[in-house]
Amino acid sequence: MTASIGDYALLANLHSAALTSSAGSIDWLCLPRFDSDSVFAAILGTEDHGRWQMAPAGGTLTERSYEQGTFVLRSTWETTTGACEIHEFMPIDGDRADIVRMVRCTRGKVTIEHDLRLRPEYADTMPWVRRDRDENGEAITLAVAGPDAYVLRGPLLTATDHHHNVSLTLAEGEQAAWDLTWSRSYRPLPPALDLQTALEQTRTYWREWIGQASTSGPWADAVERSLLVLRALTHAETGGIVAAPTTSLPEDPGGVRNWDYRFCWLRDSALTLEALLAHGRTNIAHHWRDWLLRAVAGDPDDLQIMYGIAGERRLPERILDHLPGHLDSRPVRVGNGAVDQFQADVVGEVVIALDKLRRAGVDEDDFSWSLQRAMIDFAARHIGRKDQGLWEMRGEPHYFTHSRVMVWAALDRGVRAVTDFGLPGPVEEWTRLREELRQEILTHGISRSTGGFVQHYDTDEVDASLLQIPQTGFVPYDDPRMLATVSQMESELMHDGLLLRYRTNGTDGLTGDEYPFLACSFWLVEQYALSGRVEDATALMERLVGCTTDLGLLAEEYDPAGRRQMGNFPQAFSHLALVRAADALESVDPTDRSSR
Repeated sequence: MTASIGDYALLANLHSAALTSSAGSIDWLCLPRFDSDSVFAAILGTEDHGRWQMAPAGGTLTERSYEQGTFVLRSTWETTTGACEIHEFMPIDGDRADIVRMVRCTRGKVTIEHDLRLRPEYADTMPWVRRDRDENGEAITLAVAGPDAYVLRGPLLTATDHHHNVSLTLAEGEQAAWDLTWSRSYRPLPPALDLQTALEQTRTYWREWIGQASTSGPWADAVERSLLVLRALTHAETGGIVAAPTTSLPEDPGGVRNWDYRFCWLRDSALTLEALLAHGRTNIAHHWRDWLLRAVAGDPDDLQIMYGIAGERRLPERILDHLPGHLDSRPVRVGNGAVDQFQADVVGEVVIALDKLRRAGVDEDDFSWSLQRAMIDFAARHIGRKDQGLWEMRGEPHYFTHSRVMVWAALDRGVRAVTDFGLPGPVEEWTRLREELRQEILTHGISRSTGGFVQHYDTDEVDASLLQIPQTGFVPYDDPRMLATVSQMESELMHDGLLLRYRTNGTDGLTGDEYPFLACSFWLVEQYALSGRVEDATALMERLVGCTTDLGLLAEEYDPAGRRQMGNFPQAFSHLALVRAADALESVDPTDRSSR
């Protein structure tokens, strides 16, 4: 049994990420990219599916935290004979792929125990492991599996039945370090790092990056950590932003709602861009725009809802039958079949984000505006087409109200680009379609019984995606139709004080259930704050920030009864929604927040 989802810490190097538990076990690691095959996959099975355990024998973890403004994890341990301090990090050093673990005895004596089980290709391959020497003649442990090689530098481990162990006793003041490095097996091994220099460089990078972001207010610490998570999930070279660094962490323990999130959804990326823009990180947003232009270049009718980290289009979904899954949740999936869905809202979210980038002072070039114009024309050509909606329903397509509003928003931002910035485009046609669509939504997207917006035109049920409607400018936050929508959500979708996405009654084409979706509850904070319910917004925000882990991280969903994170982790959508919610509360007149 591996640790619970919320027990893990994230380590990241802007190319990939690792999850390490409070017991000192790295149970998830893909190298060299977020979407590479894993070498440690214990989080989806058992220790025999790959892990790297390192902890003092008989030790008790007394404290763990990130060093301020970084992803350098510092843990302190106590034993009956002494104490030690452990630092873990992934160096930010160009294209290198390393994970470093450094331990120092601070009192008495401690014995550090290792258990290293390298299991490449999602634990489907047993590597050939041997002792060797590097370019400096230093002894190393070298593992090779097909195209991949893994080099462990540091005190040598001993092979025991397909895993490697060592027990190393340190006295007060003594220290030891290990560096696991990935390389192509057919290339020369990367040179050894100066680990202390790598640590300082990594600290400096994260602190300088977050130091350029503006944060303030009562939730500044949570916002800062969320912005750091969004940066950690951005590939340094391509600019692609993954939704999460994991696959198949379940939304429904023991169920089938297990998906691979290690890809770049246009929607999630666009909303991340908005969060970064709001906090002064325009350069990162510009990098993402360049990724977008490369990814969607070509025939606009080939537009996808998601792409690979470098803009790859083919993301076939397959099942790994040999992995039992986290909490026995099967199937374990890699790839994502939703890539082939039509989701009409995506263009609207992307065009809204690029409109904000333009208004932040980033000039359009001929390519960027022509591509946006092509995307708006794509939305116009498909204006009558039903879709699968924001939540990637695997049931029948519908006219989802949220999707229809996002198509309206794409047309609206196109019109504004022409009228406000003088960019070329068929403004008369876009204006006509925009107004026709608005009337359609207000006719068919409103419940006759409640007067609020509906999930789709064939139902009177609500869906938390409707909370995004006022974010587009379609109606104000305090519009009576929005207030009626919120009232219905409060009576039908609230679960232990948090908000479900929708009622899982078959509309999504899946069996099983799910927990409250954290982003939706943060959207409700924004709705409360900007419709005058500031006290309710503040209370809900405090509740949600209280759901973060001890390291300030959030998964996709939260189980209030079990007080546990569920779904892929950490989740960009949850963290960007936290940033938006905090910003909404900060925008309210301070006198309206006197109830805090």
